[in-house]
Amino acid sequence: MGSRNEPYEAPAIQTFACELTAWRTEAELTKTALAETLGYTPQWISQVESAKSVPSKEFAENLDTFFKTNGLFRRLQKRIIDTRHQAILPPGFAAYQEREVEASQVRNFELTLIYGLLQTESYMRAVIGHGLDPDTAERLVAERLQRQEVLTRENAAHAWFTLDESALRRDIGGPEIMREQLAHLLSLGERSNISIDIVPQIGKYYPGLTGGFTILSFSNAPDVVYGEIAGQGMLIQEPQIVSKFAVRYNSLRGDALRIEESRTLITEVMEGYG
Repeated sequence: MGSRNEPYEAPAIQTFACELTAWRTEAELTKTALAETLGYTPQWISQVESAKSVPSKEFAENLDTFFKTNGLFRRLQKRIIDTRHQAILPPGFAAYQEREVEASQVRNFELTLIYGLLQTESYMRAVIGHGLDPDTAERLVAERLQRQEVLTRENAAHAWFTLDESALRRDIGGPEIMREQLAHLLSLGERSNISIDIVPQIGKYYPGLTGGFTILSFSNAPDVVYGEIAGQGMLIQEPQIVSKFAVRYNSLRGDALRIEESRTLITEVMEGYG
């Protein structure tokens, strides 16, 4: 985890930033003064205080020594490391996860990859493990597997998943993983609360080509929409915007195959990985 343009949403990083600002302010030090005293740049202090950079162990220990905090900053920095798998999640995703657990209905469209709630563990590892250390990847895989309980628990959410055919044909992790993944889609599609259909590669424009998104519905709250672009997530709650996504989802499903035709296509693609 390095520096970034937008603040990290991870609570541990936010807490470190707030504590640093509080201790520096209490000591009546400017960022420049603290930086010069500790041997860092004012820009670095500013980045950490704005939660845009992750503090190092050495920096935390230097702060503890200077402010005589009895190890406060080192403990906070250790907490950041212990929860670093959460820090790399897209902005907005943490809020989405909280709402996902409460959803009574899920409607999702994916253009390029199998959606997380539908992924096998092997497929997850192939996606999540790219560019991450093993420990962080394992924690993220465990969290995603736990998220899938929204589809299998008692009183599970009713879910409609629409995938572009390209998501089936993108070889993630090799033929064996893909065969297992597509067989898993067929198995999930047999559940009474899950519907999976496929938009075939029809060679023309349809609304789904602008990108994937998820609509969550609740028994006692307004719908919300979540989407990602270039690693940035956004949870949308504005009713007028959410309603447009509902219309978009209904529209793109008009280009999808019927359920049994979709199952036939999934089977054909799965056999092609033989």
